[in-house]
Amino acid sequence: MEKQFLIDDFKLSESWRIFKILGEFVDGVENLHDLGPAVSIFGSARTKPTTQDYKMARSIAANFVKNDFAIITGGGGGIMEAANRGATEAGGRSVGLNIKLPFEQRPNAYSNLNLEFNYFFIRKVMFIKYAAAYIALPGGFGTLDEIFEVMTLIQTKRVKPFPVILAGSKYWSGLLSWIKNRLEDTGMISSGDMDIIQVVDDPDAIVDLVKRIVIL
Repeated sequence: MEKQFLIDDFKLSESWRIFKILGEFVDGVENLHDLGPAVSIFGSARTKPTTQDYKMARSIAANFVKNDFAIITGGGGGIMEAANRGATEAGGRSVGLNIKLPFEQRPNAYSNLNLEFNYFFIRKVMFIKYAAAYIALPGGFGTLDEIFEVMTLIQTKRVKPFPVILAGSKYWSGLLSWIKNRLEDTGMISSGDMDIIQVVDDPDAIVDLVKRIVIL
């Protein structure tokens, strides 16, 4: 009998979890559906404000805002803070999609629309659904996770092939060489799959590239 109670409690908790998941989806859609053209910017939460990467993210975000794009980030520190900061300082929409984590992730002070998520997969949907382009600056596992997620969705034609730009050739060159040598050359991906990614060093060139592809 005790075992049956445990099974019933587990089923009940799982059912309530579905409602929590639906609630997060609804909250995200209601808050972002009228955002307009936006770009999602990713990068490390550990990047310091004194670094060139931080300054670059801030500059890119400000430039996008001046060209009528909103900015979406993961809402935390480092590169995310820099992008939200650049967007807010330029007078634009600055969205932070924060995730509840036991370490590192705290909402930064520069997003003027801040949402909080328990589930990574819902947060990912919001990053992709409301983005016209994906910009990745140097980062760790989380950044790589986002990049490969969107590359897979584009590769499998689950989403439109919007721009995926890696900012900083020096940082990304090793990864791209590995993809070329280990994946493309051995037939693990098709020869055209690497065309999904573009590597750009100049902040202004990143914005110009997205503007040429995305029709506002």
